[in-house]
Amino acid sequence: MPPKSSSGKFAVSAKTKERPAKKAKNENEAPVKSGKKKYASAPPQASAVPSSAKGKNKEEPVSAKTQARGPTKSVDTGATTESEKEASLPSSFKVISGSYERLLYGLQGTASPASPGSSELEWSLKPIFIFPAHVSYIKAIAASPQGGKWLATGSGDEIIKVWDLRRRKEVGGLMHHEGSITHLVFPSRSHLMSASEDGTLCLFRARDWAVLRSLKGHKGRVNSIAVHPSGKVALSVGKDRTLRMWDLMRGRRGASMKLGYEGELVRWSTTGSLLIVQHQKTVQVYSTDLALLHALEHPSRIHDVKFVQRAEGIHEVLLVAAEDKKVTAYDISPDTDVPLRVIAHFVGHSNRVKALDTIRISLPSTSRRSTVILSTVSSDGTLNVYDLSSLPLPTSLEANDIPQISPVVTYDSKGSRFTCITLAGGDTDHPDSPEHTTGDKRKREAEADEDEDHSDEWLSEQENEAEEEEEEEEE
Repeated sequence: MPPKSSSGKFAVSAKTKERPAKKAKNENEAPVKSGKKKYASAPPQASAVPSSAKGKNKEEPVSAKTQARGPTKSVDTGATTESEKEASLPSSFKVISGSYERLLYGLQGTASPASPGSSELEWSLKPIFIFPAHVSYIKAIAASPQGGKWLATGSGDEIIKVWDLRRRKEVGGLMHHEGSITHLVFPSRSHLMSASEDGTLCLFRARDWAVLRSLKGHKGRVNSIAVHPSGKVALSVGKDRTLRMWDLMRGRRGASMKLGYEGELVRWSTTGSLLIVQHQKTVQVYSTDLALLHALEHPSRIHDVKFVQRAEGIHEVLLVAAEDKKVTAYDISPDTDVPLRVIAHFVGHSNRVKALDTIRISLPSTSRRSTVILSTVSSDGTLNVYDLSSLPLPTSLEANDIPQISPVVTYDSKGSRFTCITLAGGDTDHPDSPEHTTGDKRKREAEADEDEDHSDEWLSEQENEAEEEEEEEEE
């Protein structure tokens, strides 16, 4: 049985308390100043908003299941039909990776038929930028989802750099944290969430990069954060050996649970029905009510983990990148009495695999309409790309017949020690390229309008404080 929550039952659900969306009170918020290779301070709100205020960040010994107060815009969960999903998939991809040498690498990946009418694919990786991005090594990286244009990088220099992937230029730096940046994630195209060694998490609005919320609760370094697929709740683990839940719709701290060990990574499954916490060689798989379903002991030190849906679009597997120079794919059975089973090894590196990421892309006219690609980076200076269609079904495997899957394409940095990686859709071309059409511009404008609408779904910090004070007066 898992340990009990330190603040009541820890039941994780996407049904969080919602409030009517409101417009920001200050419509004249100054955006982060742009400038290539130049640090820009955070907007005025970041420095003006206190790190703690009356009624903020109170511990809630409750489940995330609460009653909605009124009509509100719902977070886009991507609930579309299969045909719509296929049509919206990118046909190429970008791989962006950071290194100990402070260098940021960007590569464009494509898949094309090996020959006319052939079902075989030819893969390529083409460098599109390489430059020093920080004054310290790059620890965290994230790209905005669903064709978004933003890239965020975090470093030991305590700065979050924001980049425009479409224009390939720096937007500015966010300097709200007072410690090294440990994790970055985009819950949506319109918001960025960060974690730091200063023990705080921050929620930024991409429209003007204002700080919507500074979340406090951990006592010490925050190691990892994971946002539920619904975008409404997040989990975090840190040096204080706790697992904490955050209500992103209200920007408040929820329940917490003592783990008994320092969680290094926390991840949701693609459906949001499972979550995992990793510590050294161990991965523990939980249900949403924190019932321990599986405990995995990997043969070597783990550096990254991720749930991914199979290329066929059914079932999901757990990918584990580790010190053993490979990525191991585990099949997770719904039967808790059946242990996690190794179904494949992704090989090709000569040193530890530091990080991995996946993305689904559409394919040119072949027998397959789409596939999922896996990209990995290693301390050996190489970046590999794999096609997950090579992943076998558990029922097709013999007892000790574990396939070794080789990369479809490799990029060699000639000595850089990669630390982190993110994947993004690569269909948007550079403004100077001839393929940058008027249709693309209209699409970007439509996306910008949609992002602005979504940015109102999370309340600003000042609005939250005012509403919480009103609640206290009513009580």
